[in-house]
Amino acid sequence: MENLVLTLISLLAIGWTLVHAGEPSPLQDFCVADFDSPVSVNGHACLDPKKVTADHFFFEGLHRPGNTSNPLGSFVNRPTVDEIPGLNTLGISTVRVDYAPRGVVPPHRHPRASEILIVLEGEVLVGFVTSDPENKLFSKVVKKGDVFVFPFGLIHFQQNVGHGNAVTIAFLSSQNPGVIPIANTIFGSNPSINDDLLAKAFRVDKSIIRNLKSPY
Repeated sequence: MENLVLTLISLLAIGWTLVHAGEPSPLQDFCVADFDSPVSVNGHACLDPKKVTADHFFFEGLHRPGNTSNPLGSFVNRPTVDEIPGLNTLGISTVRVDYAPRGVVPPHRHPRASEILIVLEGEVLVGFVTSDPENKLFSKVVKKGDVFVFPFGLIHFQQNVGHGNAVTIAFLSSQNPGVIPIANTIFGSNPSINDDLLAKAFRVDKSIIRNLKSPY
């Protein structure tokens, strides 16, 4: 019985460690990012607390509509730790997206975060695809007041499918979630990925790969 209890305690301890491995718990009230520090860490070093002000925890302008006059028909306002230094070590950030009719946030992934999205205005088609080999699509049209979750690291997308403009706001589980747009990454890398490799990967002629690369 004693061995069983010890085993269960050990398993719980391991589980707790794994759950909290992504974003360690803070060891102080806050750690405002010190962008001028020469210290290189996973994140940012802490600014001297005596130099911290309320403005380090503040961001202005998330209520303002973004300019959607671009090929994607969307505008992403993404304040991370670089815009809000007080987010450092807190493991959270936010993003507002404005969509023109038929505007899109193209397929992308966040290498360091999961995401929960809330529709403020309009109707938005959202979806994500599971990892290989299933590659299963989960997709749904969400409306004002609806919520949808994108699991950690999976490729996902959004498109305004309503008759007017749309607005969403989302919260991500990292102060610096990162974003990897799939098309930009594959066809716009620097230096460029070999055309022959991409043609074989996508099972198309190399001329199509060159055309896909041309906008980037």
